Amino acid sequence: MSETPSHLRAKSKAAGFGGKTEVPLPGGKRLDARTQGGGRATEVERSGSAQGLNAAARRLKRSDAPQKVLQVPQKDMDAAAQAMRKVGVGGTVKNIGGTKRRGVPPPKR
Repeated sequence: MSETPSHLRAKSKAAGFGGKTEVPLPGGKRLDARTQGGGRATEVERSGSAQGLNAAARRLKRSDAPQKVLQVPQKDMDAAAQAMRKVGVGGTVKNIGGTKRRGVPPPKR
């Protein structure tokens, strides 16, 4: 299934100048975007389904980037934060437009 223009735009913006999109992960999965130095991994999930949000959070967890960002439509921000907590990954949940953000603390060890 092809990506929507807004998904492509969000991925490209998240990667930034010199960054990469569709970065391979172990196990045959791919991360949506990674910045040039590899410091930030970003997943864009527009479906809003619990299954899709959990899968995106798992992909973020498998990336070795110190900063992890899950970008979702604004109405799905609560569900995205919950998915990140469920999977056990800390990071940031942002809306697609980039005007709102919410931190998700890393799990306690």
